[in-house]
Amino acid sequence: MSIILFDEIKTASPPRFATEDEFEAWCDEDTKAEYVDGEVIVMTPASAVHNSGETTLGNLIDMFVKKNALGWVSSTGNMQVRLRMGLRRVPDVVFVEISRRNIVRETYIDGAPDLVVEFVSPESMIRDWHEKYIEYEAAGVREYWIIDQPQQRATVYYLGDDRRYQPIAPQDGKIYSRVLSGFWVKIEWFWQDSSFDTYKMVKEIGIITT
Repeated sequence: MSIILFDEIKTASPPRFATEDEFEAWCDEDTKAEYVDGEVIVMTPASAVHNSGETTLGNLIDMFVKKNALGWVSSTGNMQVRLRMGLRRVPDVVFVEISRRNIVRETYIDGAPDLVVEFVSPESMIRDWHEKYIEYEAAGVREYWIIDQPQQRATVYYLGDDRRYQPIAPQDGKIYSRVLSGFWVKIEWFWQDSSFDTYKMVKEIGIITT
């Protein structure tokens, strides 16, 4: 399939299969899609609850990272991560340590981020809990957060010395990051409605004191 024909397909409907070069040429900044070994997966619109949780946690991580000059954060839910040749995912929140800032390119991240967050939706349950778990572990993503709001279940995995994921056990109802030392959130915050005060979260974590 030529690039010209592929571009023509884009105007009619999303493609199902493509080469990685064709996918990169087709997928613009307004299109949220993933690429898995030749298959193009166009993401469905997220719910209001999903967007609220993604925005809240993304903002908390971003403020903590900026305060401590730790690196780079994307919480737009539309930043492609090229984990390997032929595999591009779009996590909800991404953190890249400052020493690895060079993997952040203009339109995608070329390599495994240090921390990834996925908010589970009904259609992404198998993808987030199983497929991406395996892919992020294999790629070397050091910490993987899975927030399943519909089931009120949150699990954080840390990459051990054996290159396998181990769950980080909550302490007193809180999840503590190992990649972002000093950062934590209360699990109950994920089950709050969108009116919950993010400013209070920031103060409680200690990101700001006034």
